[in-house]
Amino acid sequence: MASDNKINGDFAGLNVMVIDDSKTIRRTAETLLKKAGCEVITAIDGFEALAKIADHRPDIIFVDIMMPRLDGYQTCALIKNNENYKKTPVIMLSSKDGLFDKARGRIVGSEQYLTKPFTKHELLGAITRHVIEH
Repeated sequence: MASDNKINGDFAGLNVMVIDDSKTIRRTAETLLKKAGCEVITAIDGFEALAKIADHRPDIIFVDIMMPRLDGYQTCALIKNNENYKKTPVIMLSSKDGLFDKARGRIVGSEQYLTKPFTKHELLGAITRHVIEH
C-alpha cells in the first residue's frame, strides 16, 4: 500500500466524472479513482452527466461510447461545444479498439481513447497526462 500513498498526493481533491451505462464499469472506476484520492462523480448516460457537470465542474471526464439516449460521441461534442467546459479533458471509453472509433473520438474533441477493461494505471495515467502535467 506504500505506492498508493505516493499516488494520493498527486490526485487528492481532483474531481473526476465517469459516464457509463454499466454499473460494473462505474463502480470499478469509482473504486480505483477514490483509492487514488479523487472525488468521483458518476452518471449513467450523457443526459445525467450534462446535468451534473455544471454542479461538480469535473477536472476530467471519462465517457463510454456506447450508451442509450445520448452516446459518448454526442456527449463529448456537447461538452466541447460549451464555452465553460471545452477545455475539460474528455477520455473516451470503449470495449472496441477500432481505428474508426478512435478517429471519431478525436473529431468530437476527445483527448484520449481507452479500451475497456481499463487498468488503474491507464486511468491514473490519463489523469496525469491531461490534468496534472497539463
